Amino acid sequence: MRLRHILALIGMASALSLCAGSARAECVVLRSGARLIVTSYELLGDKYRLQMVGGVAEVPAAEVLGIEPQDVFDPLPESLTANTPFSEVIRQAASRYGVDADLIHCLIAVESNFNPKAVSRKNARGLMQIMPQTAAHLGVKNIFDPRENVDAGTRYLRDMLAKYNNDLTLALAAYNAGPDKVDRYGRHVPPYAETRLYVQRISRNYAKVKSGTAQPKSQDFATAAGISGGQ
Repeated sequence: MRLRHILALIGMASALSLCAGSARAECVVLRSGARLIVTSYELLGDKYRLQMVGGVAEVPAAEVLGIEPQDVFDPLPESLTANTPFSEVIRQAASRYGVDADLIHCLIAVESNFNPKAVSRKNARGLMQIMPQTAAHLGVKNIFDPRENVDAGTRYLRDMLAKYNNDLTLALAAYNAGPDKVDRYGRHVPPYAETRLYVQRISRNYAKVKSGTAQPKSQDFATAAGISGGQ
């Protein structure tokens, strides 16, 4: 199929996606200038597979200029942890490392929309979007295996919470941009739109899931989230 026909089909699906919300939405920017709202995507060789409300389409990777987070905050269902895929895997990792399972669910919802084969434009992979070098450091053998990925991602998140004294904002910023970036800016969220939006989305969704309690302050996060210090 010729590229203009592919783009025409995607345009129709994208128009439909404008009429409906999603838990996770991003914009795929094409060389043509089109901006497509997608709920998830995968890099498969030299093509991107794009999941939209109107369907699925593939485009050559060479036609994609970038993928940007969209400032959309659709409410998550209160039953998030009960009905999402991999709930048992998440529960086990949460128990193993002393991190609230609800927080892990919210992070995965933003990172990969529960797609275990997701690959970002920066080459982060799997449910918790772990970089290959980080995965190797954590001893991960199969980065796309849900159990290994969630175990490693939860352990890394636990380490970031410990590093920043259970400050959820800084821990999430470090998970997204790297602790070196957080430290470079004096232990503040780096001035990157993507990182700030990422922290805001997860924090907001986490607060919604925990709607029965007040949103925890950074210094009180360990108590509110039930963090026990891990292993």
